[in-house]
Amino acid sequence: MALGKKKSPSSGGEKIIRTNADKPLGVRLYKYRWLYLMYLPVFLVLLVFDYIPMVGIIIGFCDFTPFSRKLKWVGLENFRTLFKSSIFWRAVKNTLIISSVNIILSLTTCVALALLIDEIRVKWFRKTVQSVIYIPHFISWVVVASIFTMLLSPQNGLVNAILGMFGVEPIYFLANSKWWRIMLWIIDRWKGIGWGTIVYMAALTNVDQGMLEAATIDGASRFQRVLHVTIPCISPTILVVFIMDLAKILNIFDPVWVLQNSAVLETSDVIATYVYRFGITNAQYGISTAAGLFKSVISVVLVVIANKMSKKIRGEGILA
Repeated sequence: MALGKKKSPSSGGEKIIRTNADKPLGVRLYKYRWLYLMYLPVFLVLLVFDYIPMVGIIIGFCDFTPFSRKLKWVGLENFRTLFKSSIFWRAVKNTLIISSVNIILSLTTCVALALLIDEIRVKWFRKTVQSVIYIPHFISWVVVASIFTMLLSPQNGLVNAILGMFGVEPIYFLANSKWWRIMLWIIDRWKGIGWGTIVYMAALTNVDQGMLEAATIDGASRFQRVLHVTIPCISPTILVVFIMDLAKILNIFDPVWVLQNSAVLETSDVIATYVYRFGITNAQYGISTAAGLFKSVISVVLVVIANKMSKKIRGEGILA
């Protein structure tokens, strides 16, 4: 849809072609009324659940309790308390560690699995593999946590039963700080790897077959074709996914919350669980709101940085 005026050459000189942007707002609203009507439910959901609640940001600058009749303005006092807290910085550290490893594992495992599936030539087997690995994505994190809590149980869990056959003492995987993060990363990959491969499977369909055939004629092995032809062809997709994941590095809650317990709080507490615990459990709404606002501001900064990185590397941003 054109958004300005176009000049069209003709025998008599230049002719001004009026576009939709030149029409009055009322005319454009009427012309696309059905499209706006279709978008209305989405707009209302965004308004009610995303924009109106933003008014609550003011709580971060107040001493607030649900039983007080009015807000007591304290300025930046909640932020000072927050930044002096070692527990908060521990949550920031854990968030960065857990999310960073998650991004790296997601990138490598999803690309590798997509390449392996792409090599399958038997159609029915390929479709079966795709369906099987996609299924865990649709299972709730609460159910996933229940399944792996039973599997990893030190009393009657299947994993410890197998280890016991080799003389290994029972391991408290989800109650041991040394094992908890490893288990989280493994469980997260089990649940998300199938869904993550969809993007790369789509990207693989655009790989130039002529280049692959030329590499084969030149004597390149299958591994060399993947390394020097396939991966470079899908590298723009890999970059976009990486940059978008980087922008969401602080947004991790569900998997941590359902697998977290007091025994591993030192290594499992992240910003989102910190906000939930202080806000809902401890009723310290001012501090929890300040922490949430801090996370949101940093996330916006990361999105802007990621967008600039994309423009520098790809020539175009991931945002409009």
